[in-house]
Parts: sequence; structure tokens; C-alpha cells
Amino acid sequence: MKSLGKLVKVLECFSTDDRALSLSDICARTGFPRSTTHRLMASLRDVGFLDQDRERDAYRLGLKLFELGSVALSNLDIHREAYPFVDALERMTGHIVTVAIFDGFRAVVIRRTEGGSEAATKSNLIENAPAHCTSVGKASLAFQPAEVIDRLIERGLERFTEATITDGEALRQELTGIRERGYAVDEGEHQPGLRCIGAPIRGQHGKVFAGLSISGPSWQLKKENVEELAKVVTYHADRISRALGYVS
Repeated sequence: MKSLGKLVKVLECFSTDDRALSLSDICARTGFPRSTTHRLMASLRDVGFLDQDRERDAYRLGLKLFELGSVALSNLDIHREAYPFVDALERMTGHIVTVAIFDGFRAVVIRRTEGGSEAATKSNLIENAPAHCTSVGKASLAFQPAEVIDRLIERGLERFTEATITDGEALRQELTGIRERGYAVDEGEHQPGLRCIGAPIRGQHGKVFAGLSISGPSWQLKKENVEELAKVVTYHADRISRALGYVS
């Protein structure tokens, strides 16, 4: 089990920002001795979890992880159950619709529609984003235990735009407001000029583990329409929750 934990720690060094890492990079991030790190990475490479570019002495996540991830994604209840509601929400609003699972720090996208072509271009489609600065992330984060919120704040709130909340107390106040009204709004906090409205999705036992959102350019998804659109987003998020077995 200890070796498995070390292997996972190596894999967690990679991200969408750090796609290729050297042996030295991994050593620095894990704190493992060079010999141990080399042995772990060789084992991961042998089973296809890592690919190595020998000319650059760089490693990337291997396609085997993509294969396993695709299987895991297709087996998720939310991936199947959310489909008709996501489709309906896109047709009703004309905006990009996103479903993302909260992993403790980030909102990991599992389904997204195209929306209008202009909106899709403006949103610079992302696969995951920090929970503190997206509506789908804040909608999930707001309903987590205090220790989860504290841990995320202690890790640091990265600034992406001038509107990003980077102060821990300010974020706590924002999350309190989200819990009271039942939905979250991202006013260009992750991407300038993009407005998003998100609502929480609950599992069978009532725990919030994911979020649903619509997003579009602020000139298209107008501020005066946020309150009415939030009712639509919240309604569809509730329908997904009920499809997953949640009873209010």
C-alpha cells in the first residue's frame, strides 16, 4: 500500500499546466530520492501509465490512463443520468452547459455542450478549473464541510482575473451567500468577460458532489437575466439529483 501511495503521488504531479515533467521535476515535487523516483517512473512507464520522450528526458501521462478514465467516466451514474437534462437546458437557454464533479479542489468537467458557436469560442473550453472561481465549482464548494473549505483556502486562492476572489474570508462570505440563494454566479472570475450560473447536484444521500452550470459572454448572458436563468439552472440540477436517487 505504501508503494501504491508513492505511485499515485508521482501521477498527481502532472496537470493540464504541467503536461511534461523531467525526473528532477518529479523528485522536487514528491520529495522522493532520485533512485526511488526513477524506479517508480520506470514501473509506471512499463504498464503504460507514463510515456517517456527519451530525447528530451521528459515524461507525460500515458494513454493507458485515458483508456481507464474513459471506462470510469462511462460507468458514472451522473454521466448517464444527466444527459437528457443537460440537453434540455441547452435548448432552453442557448448557452453552454457544463456538468463537473468536485474533487476537493477543482471542478472536473465530465460533460459539456457546445452552446452557440460564439459562446463556445469565448469560453475557451476548459476540462477542469479551480473551485473558487467558477460557478460550477463554487456551487459545489459552498455545500462542503468547513474543513474542506478551509483546506482549499489554505492551499491558496490563485488569481486568474481582476475579479477572482483571493481572500479566504471573502470567499467564505461568498459561499454563505450561495448556500442562502441556492446558486452561484461567476462574474468573469476565471475568464474575463464570461458570466456563468451554477447550481449544486446532490447524490442519493443528499451530499453535494457535483455542479451544473450555463455560461456565455457577459453581453449575451446579461446580468439582469441572471435571477430568472438561475431558477432554470437550479431546476435542472434538482432534476439530475432526483434522477440519481436524491429525495428532498
